[in-house]
Amino acid sequence: MSSTATCLAKCEKPERYIQQLVKHWGHKMATSYDEGDGMGLFPFDEHTNAVMTAHHDGIGITLTTADAERNEHMRGVIERHIDRFAFREAPLTYEWKDPKESEQ
Repeated sequence: MSSTATCLAKCEKPERYIQQLVKHWGHKMATSYDEGDGMGLFPFDEHTNAVMTAHHDGIGITLTTADAERNEHMRGVIERHIDRFAFREAPLTYEWKDPKESEQ
């Protein structure tokens, strides 16, 4: 089973915050950033990853975890980190859609 949730974190500088997260978490994991798409990839562990994409009105986040409990926990981790880099705008509003469960 896996659990996937999506979110839009409304902010003024989504690309900048994603780049900062890529650098920050890049010390712990093999993050990547695609400047053309404004997209950051964050493989937290074997069963947990996030994709963040810059949109004109904020950061689109897709979070996939092994289960709903882990998904809820990782949402908090992501929100706290984004808010840290977006301190001038923080706390941001995170509009999470309920996780969808699927077998993998």
